[in-house]
Amino acid sequence: MTAFTAPLRLRLDSDALVSNWAWLKHRSGAAACGAAIKADGYGAGAVEVMRRLIKAGCRDFFVSNWAEAAMVEPLLEQGISLAVLHGVRDEDMAVALCSRARPVLNTPVQIARWKAAGGGPCDVMVDTGMNRLGLDWRADVAAHLAGLKVETLMSHLASADDDTPLTATQLMRFKELTRHVPAARYSLANSAGICLGESYAFDLTRPGIALYGGIPRSEAEGLIRQVVFPQAQILQRRLVLAGDTIGYNATHVAARDMEIAVLNLGYADGYLRGFSGCGRVSFQGVGMQVVGRVSMDLIAVDVSEASHVAEGDWLEIDYALPAAAAISNLSQYELLTGLGPRFDRVWS
Repeated sequence: MTAFTAPLRLRLDSDALVSNWAWLKHRSGAAACGAAIKADGYGAGAVEVMRRLIKAGCRDFFVSNWAEAAMVEPLLEQGISLAVLHGVRDEDMAVALCSRARPVLNTPVQIARWKAAGGGPCDVMVDTGMNRLGLDWRADVAAHLAGLKVETLMSHLASADDDTPLTATQLMRFKELTRHVPAARYSLANSAGICLGESYAFDLTRPGIALYGGIPRSEAEGLIRQVVFPQAQILQRRLVLAGDTIGYNATHVAARDMEIAVLNLGYADGYLRGFSGCGRVSFQGVGMQVVGRVSMDLIAVDVSEASHVAEGDWLEIDYALPAAAAISNLSQYELLTGLGPRFDRVWS
């Protein structure tokens, strides 16, 4: 059978991924440092991310649902932990009871369901101020958990990437919970929480965005490395005459004769319209700007000053997450997790 390659790819840097995890582990102090690999490893590919981080020494992994757990469960071995953050619905129970992954129970209904089925060890989420998933911190959490073997009691910081009073309030509430709710381990810090220092680390940290090159707070600047490098192939190089327009709705009018390259990349791949007219690409160190509107499958870039660029060449998409977020008005999370399945994923 003929092997097909896509005209767009993600170059994924294994060394950068492992370096980021090692930095986060160091910042976690005595706490274990896990890895969130939900959303298919934030778009990088959960299986390959997990393989590399296991080899680096990571032992705790987190996915959102049981379909994601099934993708990586073959990698579980002695001493490797996998937790399913969204808990167990009725529809999940048959799979969950047979799985080596643990549910993170979030509601009294989920707790009752797990107890009634004779489920084994579990994790539990307590909401300390985000008002998303989890038991209310003001409830009698210990009573809810009576009879359960809780491996990890956790909560989630709502705004640790900003300097707001809520973060310290959540820390205070969670500390109080650890005093009277028994569990083998306690966990609060995400990537931004790790940057806040060891007082947020407890027994286990759960980084996500920073593993993949996102900068959650200024403390990580210059220390977290880019992992994901989108590249797209030139489908056509063409001349655009002065006064002609480029792309849908004619949003770019050529002020002079110019050369453009049309690349196989668009919003169906996660390169969204926020990059229209402002995204950047490069080839052999020469930078070029996106011109006109990003469409579903194609973008155009100005190659007037890059005579060496030709049909079939691969251009690097500028995708350092903080800078790309500022240009596109998208979050670093959206930039990563939106990268679609049409990319070939190539690990270095």
